[in-house]
Amino acid sequence: MKGQLLTNEKLAKYTSWRVGGIADTLYIPFDKADLIEFVAGLPANEPVLWIGLGSNLLIRDGGIRGTVINTKGRLKAMYRTEDGLVYVEAGVPCAHVARFCAEQGLVGAEFLAGIPGTMGGALKMNAGAFGGETWSLVKQVDILNAQGDVIVRQPTDFTVNYRSVKGEDGEWFLSVLLQLPEGDTIASQQKIKGLLEKRNQTQPTNQPSCGSVFKNPDGDYAARLIEQTGLKGYCIGGACVSEKHANFIVNTGNATAADIEELMSIVQTKVNEQHGVLLVTEVCMVGEKL
Repeated sequence: MKGQLLTNEKLAKYTSWRVGGIADTLYIPFDKADLIEFVAGLPANEPVLWIGLGSNLLIRDGGIRGTVINTKGRLKAMYRTEDGLVYVEAGVPCAHVARFCAEQGLVGAEFLAGIPGTMGGALKMNAGAFGGETWSLVKQVDILNAQGDVIVRQPTDFTVNYRSVKGEDGEWFLSVLLQLPEGDTIASQQKIKGLLEKRNQTQPTNQPSCGSVFKNPDGDYAARLIEQTGLKGYCIGGACVSEKHANFIVNTGNATAADIEELMSIVQTKVNEQHGVLLVTEVCMVGEKL
């Protein structure tokens, strides 16, 4: 295998929140073939966690027992197929997908420019932004199972909901075929520019965060409820509810994962007390507490 195998690796530098404990093992694959070989050789009961850009993810301070696979900068193939679909591997940042589709004269993927993660993560959680959702574009996916087998699956093989995708256990997304209608490249690029400007104006893009922390409840917005509860700027240790966007928790420099998780719990409790709405976390929380 050509990949990089690290032991007792600190995970904070691999997450957008800049927090997280130590992984027993961290594997950075060389390419897709290398990754498949590595997974096939893992013990049958080995716990495996995949991370891309480490957004939408809280790794607790006690770290991860088992193996972490990091696809950042790997699994980065993307091209237009002969039948007009767009092939994207799991490690490609969503923003790159949005720009590539626009350059190809394909419309409908502009919203991906506002998602701070990779395509693999977007598939896992049906990531969305500015009214668009990932799985509305999906034609077909390749998945890798724990035995190292690559299997082609259709959208109907998954239960897809708002920020939730359920498939078979022990399967991970390797790549996707996206189907988009043709349109105006210039208009699409202008739309992406506008969405990014809006994101920079309304979100704390210059501070470590995970993206949106809570799912929007039906007919409402988590950010509105949190702001109405008076929690903008509320802090636990180095973790604070963003003054710019109330559904973002930022690391002001010295936050721990425990600070962030405690702050999330306080936000849920106070919003529920004042508005009768229990906010559901969008962020994936993994690992052991100290």
